[in-house]
Amino acid sequence: MNHPLVFAHRGASAALPEHTLAAYLRALEEGADGLECDVRLTSDGHLVCLHDRRLERVSNGRGRVSAYTLAQLDQLDFGSWRGTGPAPLLTLERLLRAVRAAERPVRLLVETKHPSRFGPEVERRLVALLHRHQLAEPAGGEPVQVTVMSFSTLAVRRIRRLAPALPTVLLRDLLTPGAWLHRLPPGTRIAGPSIGLVRARPGLVPALRAGGNQVYVWTVNEPADLALVRGHRVDGVITDRPAEVLAAFGR
Repeated sequence: MNHPLVFAHRGASAALPEHTLAAYLRALEEGADGLECDVRLTSDGHLVCLHDRRLERVSNGRGRVSAYTLAQLDQLDFGSWRGTGPAPLLTLERLLRAVRAAERPVRLLVETKHPSRFGPEVERRLVALLHRHQLAEPAGGEPVQVTVMSFSTLAVRRIRRLAPALPTVLLRDLLTPGAWLHRLPPGTRIAGPSIGLVRARPGLVPALRAGGNQVYVWTVNEPADLALVRGHRVDGVITDRPAEVLAAFGR
């Protein structure tokens, strides 16, 4: 591969409100290879595409996402905070349907957020949903490919146990001495360091690649950072600005 995969972080989130359907459709129109989303569970067990534990930053609601039912969250506005007009909540179910409707190859990175009051139920619900969409066991010819990510080593191991065919990514933005540099959890072959960590540890990406791992770096938005990861020949770039990154790679 002559260039890394380009993933739209929470959609084309530099242009449109993050985790909205419009942001994801924009990223697909711009030609992103894949999409990245965070998922949390509602109080009645639905997976919704939200990063924060609380609602205040990205909606007109208040309190913890986990305290609301899906029907209650559906009454909130998740777009006006960016000045682009109202936008409804996006569930992972709705995102999967939209990705399928694109009728072209799309790689979807799904990050499970922890700690969570629901613990392992987050991964259980995710795998069950992917089974319903026939995406938990990747098959030849399937245009949509799902990869599960987490900062939680336990969550990554849980996915490996529940759905061993799904690729997994262990995310990191800090490295404690001796942790993660030379090995990932069994079965996980993709490392997900932050761009700050890549800057601070010049030997990290080469060490991970020497260990036979792929490397996806987040969140790469600035030209200097793009040049850095390009020099490292990383496998994936997660960005808020997919159109700009694609253009930088001449695509």
